[in-house]
Amino acid sequence: MAHRTVVPGLFPPPGYAHTAVVETGRRLAFLAGAVPLDRDGVLVGPGDLEAQTGQVLANLDTALEAVGCGPGDVVATTVYVVPTDPADLGRVWEVVQAGGLALGPHTSTLLGVSCLGYPGQLVEITAVAEVP
Repeated sequence: MAHRTVVPGLFPPPGYAHTAVVETGRRLAFLAGAVPLDRDGVLVGPGDLEAQTGQVLANLDTALEAVGCGPGDVVATTVYVVPTDPADLGRVWEVVQAGGLALGPHTSTLLGVSCLGYPGQLVEITAVAEVP
C-alpha cells in the first residue's frame, strides 16, 4: 500500500500528493511534479527559466527530505520545459545538473512541452527516489 503525503512547507497541490512511498521489499518514493511556486503559491521567476528551475529544485529537495531522501537517492526524473527555443532545454538542464541531481546516477527524460499547469510556469520535474 502506498503512503501518500502532502508535504508541510510546500504549496498544497490540487488533488494530488507531493510524495508516495510504496513498500515492495525496497521503498520507493514517487514525487509529484515539483513546480516553481513558493509556499504561498506565488510563481517564482516569471519568464525566467533559470529562476524557475532553481525554485523547482528547492521544492523537490523539500519533498525528498520529507520522505527521508536527498538528491543522491533519486533514481529517475522527468524534466518538463516550455521552451521558446530548443536551446532553452539545455539552459534548464545545466541548472538541474548544477543543482545536485547529478549526485547519484539516475534515469532522466528532458522534454519540451507546449504548456504546464500553472499560468506562467515554464519548468516542472517529477522524480522517483529509493528511500534509504
